[in-house]
Amino acid sequence: MSLFFFLAAFTAEVIGTMAGFGSSTIFLPLALLFVDFKVALVLVAFLHIFGNLGRISFFRHGLDKKLLLKFGLPSVLLTLSGAMLVPYLPQSVLKAVLGVFLVLYASYSLWQENFAVPASTANAVIGGALSGFLAGLIGTGGALRGAFLSGFRLPKEKYIATAASIALAVDATRIPVYLKEGFLKKEYYWYLPVLFIIAFTGSYIGKAIVKRIPQKLFRKFVLFAILLIGLKFISDRFI
Repeated sequence: MSLFFFLAAFTAEVIGTMAGFGSSTIFLPLALLFVDFKVALVLVAFLHIFGNLGRISFFRHGLDKKLLLKFGLPSVLLTLSGAMLVPYLPQSVLKAVLGVFLVLYASYSLWQENFAVPASTANAVIGGALSGFLAGLIGTGGALRGAFLSGFRLPKEKYIATAASIALAVDATRIPVYLKEGFLKKEYYWYLPVLFIIAFTGSYIGKAIVKRIPQKLFRKFVLFAILLIGLKFISDRFI
C-alpha cells in the first residue's frame, strides 16, 4: 500500500513540476485512495512544500518578484481562513464548483489560443486570494492559480519559479493549522522523509523534461492539465 502511495506521489511531483502549479492538485485525489481526507491533506501539503523548495532552487533565476508580491500576499492571508474552515464546509461541493470553472476556462483557452485572464494587478490580487483560500480549504488551489498566472504569459522558467514561491508561502501558512488540529496521525510520521526525497527527485526530473518543451506547447500542456483536473473534481462529486 505504501509503495503505491509513494509511486503516486512521485508521478504527481514530476507532472506538477512540468505543469507549473505543483503536485497537490494531481496527488490529492490519488492520496485519498490510501488515506482519509485529513491525513491526505497534511501529507500532500508536505509533498507540495518539499517540491516547491526543489522547484525554487532549480528555477530560482526566473522569479518575478513584483508578481510574487501582488499574488502571494493575498494568497497567504486567505489561506489561513480556508484552513480554519476545513471541518465545517462540504469538500465535494466546493471541488465540483472549482472543477466547473477550471473546465470552462481551460476549454475556452484551448479553443481561443489568445484568451487568458487579463494581466492586471486587480486580477493578480483576486487570483491570489481565491487560490489561497481554496488551498487552505480543500488542499489544492494550484490549478486556479495557474489559470490566473497564465494570463501574464510569463516565460516557462519564470512561471514555474513564481508559482512555486507563492505556493511555498501558502503551504507554510496552512500546514501549522492542520497540525494543530491533529490531522496527521503518528503512524504517518515516517512518510515525511520519504516524501522529501520523492519531491526533490520528481522536481529535478520534471525540470529536465520541461526544458525540452517549446513555450507554446508548454502553455497548452498547462491548460490541458487544468482541464483534466477540473473534470476529475466534477466527477468526484457524482461518482
